[in-house]
Amino acid sequence: MSSRMTEISIDCADPERLATFWCGVLGYEVLDAEDGLVEIGPAGRPDAELLDAVRRGPVPPTIFLCRVPEPKQGKNRLHFDVSPVDVAQAEEVARIEALGATRADIGQTGAESWVVLADPEGNEFCVLRSLAPGEFSLG
Repeated sequence: MSSRMTEISIDCADPERLATFWCGVLGYEVLDAEDGLVEIGPAGRPDAELLDAVRRGPVPPTIFLCRVPEPKQGKNRLHFDVSPVDVAQAEEVARIEALGATRADIGQTGAESWVVLADPEGNEFCVLRSLAPGEFSLG
């Protein structure tokens, strides 16, 4: 027996703004929205097809962006790592910055192979090495 990670929830001040940002970063789309709550994820599947896929094995989780009154405080204890799949790391970092990310200093030494960014509400995440052809190989 096992469980599946099906959703990730992020508390935020402006769910619509963060939904736009993360959809741009991940290639997700808005799946559902109501006042103070937006769900984003891979393009929608019929419910029966999605349920069958989840029962067979892991699927990409959706992300719920939930409006809360409290501001973010301190460094995240949990964060996303994203890997470019079709461009070099530097090009992807520039693209994500154009979407509204900023560089974040969480005590890096400068020798890291990843780049730490923050989304428009200050949530840190990392851009890892590129997995693009010519940038990464298994051999």
